[in-house]
Amino acid sequence: MNEWDSYRVQDFIPFSPDVYFRLLARMGETFWPLQLVTLALGFIALVLALRGRGRLALLLLAPLWAFVGIAFFTQRYTDLNWVGQYLGWGWILQGAALLALALTGYCCAGRSSIFTGATMTGVLIALIGLLGFPLLAPVLGVGWRGAEMFGLHPDPTAVVSLGILLIALRGWVLWFLCLLPMLWISLSALTLQVLQAPWWPVLFAIVAASFGGLFGKSRPDVRPG
Repeated sequence: MNEWDSYRVQDFIPFSPDVYFRLLARMGETFWPLQLVTLALGFIALVLALRGRGRLALLLLAPLWAFVGIAFFTQRYTDLNWVGQYLGWGWILQGAALLALALTGYCCAGRSSIFTGATMTGVLIALIGLLGFPLLAPVLGVGWRGAEMFGLHPDPTAVVSLGILLIALRGWVLWFLCLLPMLWISLSALTLQVLQAPWWPVLFAIVAASFGGLFGKSRPDVRPG
């Protein structure tokens, strides 16, 4: 029997629920009230994307990805899991890619109707990231300063960014830039499943909805002749 057959997902999560959720709470408490600023930036980026100002939306997202990569993964998550160092570099590179697109405007979509499938999916996903994660604070038994927030914690940052990317980008670049957020959300869902957090299926649902939005936006427009 292959040696790898004896491994389970639990074997790759070297920390307990108390340790992980305390890390999330400490992240918020350490940087309070920065999350009030990042939350406002998230709503502004969403509105800009809907108004066809995708380059400005990406410009707001870029430094937040770099910040989470350094402050969360490199400086904190690495103490729990050695892969944090590599994840941190991935998030920094994602921030650099967002900045490059913001400066060049390459593959940025124009203003589109909010009633298209991809746009509606993007808005819903972004709102889940902006509003849904802070509401987990009472469930985790932490104060609002310890709540997971966009721009400070990886899960809501990845979710909100995924929603905005579905609105602001098009073409192969959209698929490429959505890859890391969807990979992290899937990894986080598996982690939360092992830690027995009841909201882990929501993260998998977000990834599934994102694939639907990506395929929907990839379909050519069919206009009546």
